[in-house]
Amino acid sequence: MKRSASSERWLQEHKSDPYVKQAKQDDYRSRAVYKLAQIDERDHLFYPNMTVVDLGAAPGGWSQWVQRRLNHKVNIFALDILPIKPLAGVTFIQGDFTEQMILDELLNKIGDSNKANLVMSDMAPNISGIKSVDQARMMLLAELARDLAFDVLATKGCFLTKVFQGEGFESYIKSLRSSFKKVVIRKPKASRSRSSEIYILAKEYKI
Repeated sequence: MKRSASSERWLQEHKSDPYVKQAKQDDYRSRAVYKLAQIDERDHLFYPNMTVVDLGAAPGGWSQWVQRRLNHKVNIFALDILPIKPLAGVTFIQGDFTEQMILDELLNKIGDSNKANLVMSDMAPNISGIKSVDQARMMLLAELARDLAFDVLATKGCFLTKVFQGEGFESYIKSLRSSFKKVVIRKPKASRSRSSEIYILAKEYKI
């Protein structure tokens, strides 16, 4: 089947992407690890023996990077509806985290405190090409990630999520500011310039 012009452009861009090449050299599962690394370089999100929840974790790049970053001195719980290849030291839960059964499993695995220090999400919808539809789907995912963060974060915990700039963005920011001490916007260099994706980092959760 002949590729569309947009597919061909994406393929060529992907092949020439320095972060794709770097991920292969560093044996990471995704170029997206460098987005997280660049945010952490600025905001210092990670420290030994913390508990991290990684939403929409497949293929596992972010969890993989955090494990290396903290020399495996971290408790990571990764969730996705898709399977991922096992990662040493990462507890993976396959399923829809919006379902009570999956949330209960997460809380049970986290342990007695049932609290996380960081909830992070690099989730994005399957892109339809219809901007209004894609924006609505993206904001829904971000809202679901936020709601789970409210359920599992410890006091002063942080929440990091990807969003698209567009309708619903400002009200989403407002909802976070009422529950966190500080909310900032990040656009790491590894995020493609043409992409509307940005990352919202909410710091110091106020229970």
